[in-house]
Order: sequence, then structure tokens, then C-alpha cells
Amino acid sequence: MNNAPLIDVQDLHVRFGAHAVPTLKGISFQLYQGECLALVGESGSGKSVTSRTLAGLTGARAVVQARRLEFAGHDLRHFDERTWRSVRGAQIGFVMQDALGSLDPLRPVGKEIAEPLHLHTHLNRAQRETKVIELLRAVGVPEPELRARQYPHQLSGGLRQRALIASAIACNPRLLIADEPTTALDTTVQAQVLALLESLRGDRTAMLIVSHDLAVVSRLANRVAVMHNGVIVEQGSVDQVLHDPQHPYTQYLLSAGRAVHFRRTPGKARAPLAIVAAQQEPPLLSVSKLSKTFKGPDGQLRTVVNQVSLQLRRGKTLGIVGESGSGKTTLTRMILGLETPDSGDIQIKGQSWLSLSDAEKRQLRRSIQVVFQDPLSSFDPRYSVRRVLFEALQVAGQKRREWQHRAEELLRLVHLSADLLERRPIELSGGQRQRIAIARALAAGPQILVCDEPVSALDVSVQAQILELLDDLKRRLGLACLFISHDLGVVNHVSDEVLVMKDGVAVESGAVREVFDHPQHPYTMALLEAIPHLESGRRMAFDFLKLAI
Repeated sequence: MNNAPLIDVQDLHVRFGAHAVPTLKGISFQLYQGECLALVGESGSGKSVTSRTLAGLTGARAVVQARRLEFAGHDLRHFDERTWRSVRGAQIGFVMQDALGSLDPLRPVGKEIAEPLHLHTHLNRAQRETKVIELLRAVGVPEPELRARQYPHQLSGGLRQRALIASAIACNPRLLIADEPTTALDTTVQAQVLALLESLRGDRTAMLIVSHDLAVVSRLANRVAVMHNGVIVEQGSVDQVLHDPQHPYTQYLLSAGRAVHFRRTPGKARAPLAIVAAQQEPPLLSVSKLSKTFKGPDGQLRTVVNQVSLQLRRGKTLGIVGESGSGKTTLTRMILGLETPDSGDIQIKGQSWLSLSDAEKRQLRRSIQVVFQDPLSSFDPRYSVRRVLFEALQVAGQKRREWQHRAEELLRLVHLSADLLERRPIELSGGQRQRIAIARALAAGPQILVCDEPVSALDVSVQAQILELLDDLKRRLGLACLFISHDLGVVNHVSDEVLVMKDGVAVESGAVREVFDHPQHPYTMALLEAIPHLESGRRMAFDFLKLAI
């Protein structure tokens, strides 16, 4: 480690508008070569603004002030956009959380990864193409030659995130900034990416990691800075901050993480009689030997879902887990009627989905609603919360005179105030937006709720709140939940049963405690082995982020 810091930040203030309230309020830290510093905290704490400031990505409205803001001895306060373009990609690599929004939708991902190589190296075209394949393979992308020719919308969220990481590390930058780099990744791929990031942290490279996953932080970082309301409230070594926290806010974050990843003790509350009786009822959702094949850009047919069967009963939650590309998303889209299977059958409330007329499908679709991973992108940015809910109520066939009352009722159901009706989604926190998304899904009075990675982009404290809300709604309304997630700790927390998918096949299924306690398939064992956990030289028993079952 050199004596001079690679990054030196002293008394940094950032506001968006000359008279706006500062987002960052005098933060200070240093980062040395060969070191990794993690910024942790809830949404709105200032983590992402800090990372974007160090990459010159705060935007034209930002007012940046500091006593010192240096990278490798250069004063970042005096960089113009031309200077930033010469530095970003070459010396500073940036991995953003939103891979779909960060990748150009109009060009293959291979060309995206090749761009920094074209701008900042002397490699010829053939050498760049070879390097792109090597980078994709290094970040765990299967069939890299094929994936390089695909567009972002043709890849799963995990594959897009890996492509983004490949682009950021293409030129071996001195500083790698990663904003939630493993949020969209399943445990095995997360382990690959973490190992890759660890290998990149050499004597010449420093890392700044923004993450709400404290297990990821414990593995990658040397030091941790805990942020709250634009201020660093605690800073120190990983061992000290994560295992002997001094500030109440740090203690709160650790407690929230434990609430998400530990399963509640069974037997404290009896299930409603209606749900007990539902165990004897026919399943609300029955999927039988479902298969789907797609043609790839190379013209080859690939079976992405192969003979998958499952059942879901009222009051139960079925978790579906598996790597990116395992077929989870395609299976979900077929269940929702967004893709047509090549073979097999889907029955909802005893009716065959595939044999219904369009009018009958529209009627039945009210019984099954979905909550997406990123509610912001699924909301019209021009709509207020009132209009979002009113539109859902109109589609559900509610009478117009009942919309206002029903919208307020839906907000109360997800523990939100009616005062938010006039807000737009962009003016809400991530947790509030996800609650609005759940309220919108409940507007039609569904019996089945499909949750597609509903908490993966949220901080641990907000994750705990949303998971408790979903569990409460399931019990109160008698909902059946299909819960798709790459996070085995979350699946363990919320699910009664689990289905494990690999390469389009359901390799193992059963009661979640049985599958996770006594996995039979080697792939399930590999998933469980790959779960990150808090690492400490003292190997403390307070290892709460390891899957506890």
C-alpha cells in the first residue's frame, strides 16, 4: 500500500441546485491502492451520490464543494467533461446497479464491452473481439461467443450485470467503483463475481463498493463507512464495524439484516383456519410438464424450460430459485400468459389457461397479479400514485365512484398514508414504491401473487419490512404466492416450498426446510455452499447472513 492515497476526500458537500438542501454534508475518507472501501446505508443515505461524484457523473445541476477531492493526486474539482471521458473507463471503472438502463439497447453487449478497449487501448479489432470473449468468460457468462452477439433485452438481469462488470474492468482501471455489483446475481454467480473482484484488487487497483449486502461487504472490503442522511456516522475496519458496531444506526442495519435472513421461529402464531382448510383444496395454480424453446442468434434451438411441473395452494408460498438463465423468468412469463409454451398445461383455479378465449383470459387474469423487481420502470413517470391505482381499479372493473375509497383502502393495506396519493413514484423511496406496486397488484383482488425479485434492489432494513408485509397479506387475504428470487436467504424466510431450477429443468423440489436442510441434488448443494456470509478473523457466532435453517 502506497503512502499517498489514491482517493482523498475531505469535507465533501454535494447539492442538486444552488439553494437545495445538501445531499452530502461534509463527508471525508481516503482510499489507498490495493484497498477496498465499502459504503453501506439505506436508500437516500448518499452512497450512490458519493460514488458518482468520484466518477464525474453527478450531472449538470450538481454543486460539488470540498476542501479536497483528489484522484491519484489530480484535483477532480477542475476536471472538465473531456478530461472525465479520458479517465472514465481507462483509470476509473464504474459498475452501475441498473444494468438494463446502463447498456445501450441498440447494440450487442459485445460491442458495448469493446468500446473502452477501442477508446483506451491499441488493440486491433480481432484482438478486441478475443478480449471481449475472455472478459465475458471471466465474469461467469455461459456461451460467451453467443452472448456477445445478443442485445441487452435478450439477456437475463444477471447476465446483463455480468456484461456491465466486464465492460468496467476491460482496461484494468486503477479505481473500480461498483454500485451494488451483485444485487441481481444468484448465489453461485455472485460467488464467481466476488472471487473475480477479489482477484482484481491487486497492488495497483483500489475498489469502492456500494452495497446493502453486508455479507458481500465482509468478503470484499478492508474498511467500511456507514452513511446516514448524507453523513458518515461510523468508519473503520470490517471486523470492527460489522462485529462490534458503536453507532446505533450501524446496530440497526445489522439487526435488519438478521431479520431478513433468519426464519421466524415456527409455532408462535397459528395459521388462520381458512388457510389450514386450504391445504385440502385443489391447487390454485397447477403447471404440468411445461416446455419452451427459443431460437438463438446463431440459429440454434435452445430449450429454456424443459418439462417443469409445480403446484401452488391458497395461503402458501412457493419459492423458485436458480441461476440466471435457468429458466425462472421464462417459466414465470408462461404462467402469466406472456409467453406461449410449446407443450404442457397451465391451470389457474381449475381452468386450463391455454384453452381459454381472449375474453376468458382477461377475466381470469384478475386472479393472478405480479409485483416486479423494479417498480419504478413499470410505472408511467407522468402518473401520480392516485392515477396508478385508479388505472388498476378501472382495469379490475371497479365502479368509478368507489375508486377514491378503494385506493385509500389499498394504501392502508400496505401500511402507507393516503397523503401519498398526489406524489409521483419518482418522489418516493424504494420501499414506498414497492408497497405501491403491491397495492396496485392487489387492486384486482387476486388470489395468486407472483413476486419477481421483489426485494433484491432494496436495502436490508426495507427488505425486512416488505417481506413482513407480504407475509402479513398472505395470511390476512389467503393469497398464494409464487416468489422468484436468487437470494436463498430470502426464499428460506418467506417460502413454504421451493423449486430449484437449472438449465430449464426442475432438479429438486419440496418443503423449503427439507430441501435446504437435506439437499439431494449436487446443484442445490452448490447453491447453498455459495451463499456469502459475514467473514471475520474471529469467526463470530453472530454470522447472521449465513443461511440459517
